[in-house]
Amino acid sequence: MPRFLLIILAILTVAAPPGDAQVRFKRGSLTFAQSAKSATLQVEVADTAAARAQGLMHRTRLPEDAGMLFIFEETGHWGFWMKNTLIPLSIAFIGPDWRIVDIVDMAVAADPKEGPFPIYQSQKPFKYALEVNQGFFKRKGLGVGAVGTFRLSAP
Repeated sequence: MPRFLLIILAILTVAAPPGDAQVRFKRGSLTFAQSAKSATLQVEVADTAAARAQGLMHRTRLPEDAGMLFIFEETGHWGFWMKNTLIPLSIAFIGPDWRIVDIVDMAVAADPKEGPFPIYQSQKPFKYALEVNQGFFKRKGLGVGAVGTFRLSAP
């Protein structure tokens, strides 16, 4: 396993909230458009190490037009895994210009608590990542190249 992935996994493990502590996520809306197709999602925002570590862990469902938007401080290659994640997801990796650069389907691990956990990553660098129900982008007719517009909701 490449060293940078081990570092990311260590950060995610250390940054996870202790015990049953829950992160309070900011909220917003994210609209993607491509050709004549568009879709708007209500998103929870994971913009801190603790929020990114918690992500969608332990949830048993996700509304169809909802997702988790991960915001990183800089553009790079970050690995994602499905530890304690109970919903099959698709993840869109999004460049700093809000254009989707890659989409990957992520399966629920056979043992969501103990793994093993494949590492999912983009072929291209990204600044944002959006997790949604698996197949969301195909159902909406959106793919690589779709452009997003994000609005943070008032607190």
